[in-house]
Amino acid sequence: MPVAVVLVILTVVQEQLSVLLIERAAEPYAGEWALPGGLLLPEETLDGAATRKLADETGVSDVFLEQLFTFDRLGEGRAEAIITYFALVDFARTRLRGDLEWRPAWQPVRGLEGLAFHNEEIIRYAAVRLRNKLEYTNVGYSLLPPRFTLTQMQKVYEAILGEKLDKRNFRKRVLGLGLVKETGQAVRQGPFRPAMLYEFTRREPMIL
Repeated sequence: MPVAVVLVILTVVQEQLSVLLIERAAEPYAGEWALPGGLLLPEETLDGAATRKLADETGVSDVFLEQLFTFDRLGEGRAEAIITYFALVDFARTRLRGDLEWRPAWQPVRGLEGLAFHNEEIIRYAAVRLRNKLEYTNVGYSLLPPRFTLTQMQKVYEAILGEKLDKRNFRKRVLGLGLVKETGQAVRQGPFRPAMLYEFTRREPMIL
């Protein structure tokens, strides 16, 4: 039975939760947008295929990557089973390939409809999973640079949740949970006083 591995690669672009899509060059669905993926290679593990595809599409691999769900056949593809993964990447680190026959692009998650293979269903599922994970894990580490301000961190959370958060309550929560720690360094942002830089206590998946 042909098996496809499909990736939902999420990041934050201009304060919006965004997903990497490709404009398909071949049938079925030529000229339409879809998630990146491909058939499982002989002797390849599912995790290995997902890691390979993530590196191919974005140039990064040492990020949060987790199996999402197994879907039955979607649309008119060759695969009978679709194993989906979702990955979280820092937009500044990604390097989209320009030497492909299909065109990659980051697109906002909100309002996505009419994708090839009904991929919007997979994206919606991944977005819900991510929002839930913010409550009990440290997955935000994969969307931020090694050092960041709490304002930067809050904007990432707001992009994922789709709502504004109270600044004082947000800072109290992330510091109280021990998610981040001060680096002892600061950065000046405009005319305001320098903002403290923080880092995650662990840059690997952790349950709170």
